[in-house]
Amino acid sequence: MNRTFKASLILGLFGLLPVSAKVTDYYSIENVVPPKLLVDRYGKNGIQTDGLDFMPDGRLVACFVGGEVFTLDRKKGKWTLFADGLHTPLGVVALNDREVMVSQRPELTLLRDLDKDGVADEYKSFCDDFGISGNYHEFHFGPIRDKAGNFYVSLGTASSGADVRHEKRGFFDKRSYLQRMYASVPYRGWVLQVTPEGKMIPWASGLRTPNGLGFDLEGNLFVSDNQGDWVGTSKLHHVEKGKFYGHAASLLWEKDWSAGKPVDTPLSELNAKRETAAILFPHGLMSNSPSQPLVDSTAGKFGPYAGQMLIGEMNKGRIMRVILEKVGGKIQGACLPFFDGNGLNTGNNRLCFSPDGATLWVGHSNHGWAGNRGIQTLTWKGKTPPDVHGVTLTRTGFSLTFTVPLDENSVRDVGNYAIKSYAYKYHQSYGSPQVGVKKITPSKATLSKDGKTLDLQLPEMQARKLYEISLKQIRTSEGSALLNPLLVYHAHNLRE
Repeated sequence: MNRTFKASLILGLFGLLPVSAKVTDYYSIENVVPPKLLVDRYGKNGIQTDGLDFMPDGRLVACFVGGEVFTLDRKKGKWTLFADGLHTPLGVVALNDREVMVSQRPELTLLRDLDKDGVADEYKSFCDDFGISGNYHEFHFGPIRDKAGNFYVSLGTASSGADVRHEKRGFFDKRSYLQRMYASVPYRGWVLQVTPEGKMIPWASGLRTPNGLGFDLEGNLFVSDNQGDWVGTSKLHHVEKGKFYGHAASLLWEKDWSAGKPVDTPLSELNAKRETAAILFPHGLMSNSPSQPLVDSTAGKFGPYAGQMLIGEMNKGRIMRVILEKVGGKIQGACLPFFDGNGLNTGNNRLCFSPDGATLWVGHSNHGWAGNRGIQTLTWKGKTPPDVHGVTLTRTGFSLTFTVPLDENSVRDVGNYAIKSYAYKYHQSYGSPQVGVKKITPSKATLSKDGKTLDLQLPEMQARKLYEISLKQIRTSEGSALLNPLLVYHAHNLRE
């Protein structure tokens, strides 16, 4: 074959292929140099980062797996040890330039710098009115703070992979002891409210490993939970006072509980009692271990996703995006990848935005499971990525909006969509397979005049189903593939 003709043929073929969008074309990623003291003490394992926040003066506050709390002067690149000797701190809230609230395993602790030298002088037990059995899995997640000054934390259940200690705090109730994940001391598997005065109020139950709390812009409280017993796939719950979210063990600490072992309660009763999740993250496909949800409150300074939620994923190099809406009185919606791979580490455990809103700080940890360690930053470059912008349930399917115009020919071809619906079982067993799987071909796909809104009509809609939608074959008006072509919508309620 003539070399000139062959070269022209190859170029022509590649010209027909879609341009692949890379997330790093729109967001830069950088590694943050960790405190030297941590490396000296523990090696790389000591830089596991489990809490991030910013003080009003712009200093970063971070807590680490070894029990240290540091501040970082970003201009000077200088870390300062603020507090030391804590037990597995898993979150921080900077109250002002001299006070930090931190969740460590035994308590919510107020750290105070009294003499303004940048180092905490007082470690005050703010709230410890919950039980500890000594089981390794009894994590204390949080805190976050609402506009009224109340704090919220969540308590992990104990694991049957290990026993309890001889000395315990709180009444030990054997009716939950050594089940797969158990709650033999008070309020394990609960979200708790702690008032500005330090009073603890049991808020909501039914959680397994609730590693992450956050608010949306309207002040609604959310908590993530990990797949396991009673949790068919990982979830994001809209948390409301007095509600039960499905994991039976925690029912032991409901007021006046007298029904024996919670796991012996008939499944039909538990199912009727439980509040279902807002978002379900398909296991393996989307997330195996979701962490902290964080609303994009930057008003567009971090890109086109203002008002939506970001949430970390521990097992993959992934941060997800969550799009919420209210249907029939219930908050529900879609999850989709936001930043996948491209240098992002695994163990995405804690998130916070910089004061200027342009940069997302990401803390990585693993605690012996999957995950990396350290801190990375993601900064928007100011360019709009070709991506799904929003999704709304309609009576006949979905209305999807996009950040850029789409190619009408690719949109109108219903063969370009890979869609299936399914559900997960609610049962005591560990996890669940997808059940009731049904492949779906759209009956019609229509594009708006500006090319940015897709009306996707399906032959039928079923309540309490997940709709997994792949848009891999859809192209922008410039011929590019979408940055993140996968989304999964939890259609718990349907439009009337």
